[in-house]
Amino acid sequence: MKPFTHIDAKAAPLALSNIDTDQIIPKQFLKTVDRIGLSKGLFYDFRFDEAGQEKPDFVLNQPAYKDAGVLIAGDNFGCGSSREHAPWALLDFGISCVISTSFADIFYNNCFQNGLLPVVLPAEAVEDLMAQARGGNHVISVDLAAQTVTAPDGRVYGFEIDPSRKHKMLNGLDAIGETLQKAPDIDVYESARALDTPWLERA
Repeated sequence: MKPFTHIDAKAAPLALSNIDTDQIIPKQFLKTVDRIGLSKGLFYDFRFDEAGQEKPDFVLNQPAYKDAGVLIAGDNFGCGSSREHAPWALLDFGISCVISTSFADIFYNNCFQNGLLPVVLPAEAVEDLMAQARGGNHVISVDLAAQTVTAPDGRVYGFEIDPSRKHKMLNGLDAIGETLQKAPDIDVYESARALDTPWLERA
């Protein structure tokens, strides 16, 4: 998993509440476990019409927000069914941070397991960031170590994050990576078990 430390990126405002995981990545794109290429399905019904043409009024299709690295979203982002494809699709599109007033629990947890940083801020802060993102300068900074979001006008907003999740994000540790940190202890245990209970090692 790629570590998340600090980014300076375009922020795209998506002022919609209760965006569920089927809207983030519709079910027809869930037939693969390959994380590469899922960006084509991200917000598919928002981005494309029935003929498969881009809808020019959708924020991520607008030239000003091409290559956005941060998404500023409405309340309860990521609700609905559990699917890791949702953070995968966002990351594959180039979005590594989502800012909202609240996230659905399962989506929030999946973000940390896959290297996507979900930032919770008060409504006033999100509204301010949305307004500034709609302006001419929409580059914001997100610093995980300092736990801050810096708006285009220089205003700084602090956010809370669980220390263990922060550590894993900073160091790029998913569940497997976290376990492998204990590899020496695991090796010692397995060697001792092989000596104490050799019958358990038989094929």
